[in-house]
Amino acid sequence: MFAVVRTGGKQYRVAAGDKIAVEKLAGEAGDTVTLGDVLLAGEGDSVADASKVTVSAEIIAQAKSEKVVVFKKRRRHNYRRKAGHRQQMTLLRITDVGTGAAKKAPAKKAAAPKKDDAAEAKAAPAKKPAAKKAPAKKATESKAAPKAAAAKKAPAKKPAAKKAPAKKPAAKDETK
Repeated sequence: MFAVVRTGGKQYRVAAGDKIAVEKLAGEAGDTVTLGDVLLAGEGDSVADASKVTVSAEIIAQAKSEKVVVFKKRRRHNYRRKAGHRQQMTLLRITDVGTGAAKKAPAKKAAAPKKDDAAEAKAAPAKKPAAKKAPAKKATESKAAPKAAAAKKAPAKKPAAKKAPAKKPAAKDETK
C-alpha cells in the first residue's frame, strides 16, 4: 500500500520500508512519528479513503542537508557577499502505511515517556531555585561595573569641552 503525505510544506509518496528526508521534525533517533496529513492512499491502481489511513515512521537521524551557496553581487559597486546555508532535516524510515491500527501503537509509546517526565519534573524543582539565585548575583555584579566605568569616563569628557575656545575667530577679525 502507498500513500501521499504532506509534511514541511512538501508532499512525499511513501510505502512501507521507504526512507525519506523531510524538514526537521521533533524527536530523537529511534522515536516513532505519525504523519497524519495523508492526501492520497491506495494499492496498485485502486484508491482508498485517505482520511482512514495513517502513516507511521521511525526517526533514523537528525541531520543537515547539502550546503546551498548564497552569492550576492552588484555590478560596478565592489559589492560581493558569499554565504552558505545547510537546512535541518530528519531522516525517516516508513514502518507502516495502513488503517486505524497504526494510530494505537504510537499512542502507547508516547504515554510511557510521560511517566518518566513526571518523575524528572519532581526532581527538577529542587535544582531550579539554585539556578535562579546564581544569575541574580551575576546581574548585580554586572550592573555595578558599568556605573564605575561611567564615573571614570565623565571627568575625561569635561576638560575636553573646556579646551575649545570660541574667542579665537573674533581675535582674527580685529587684526584685519
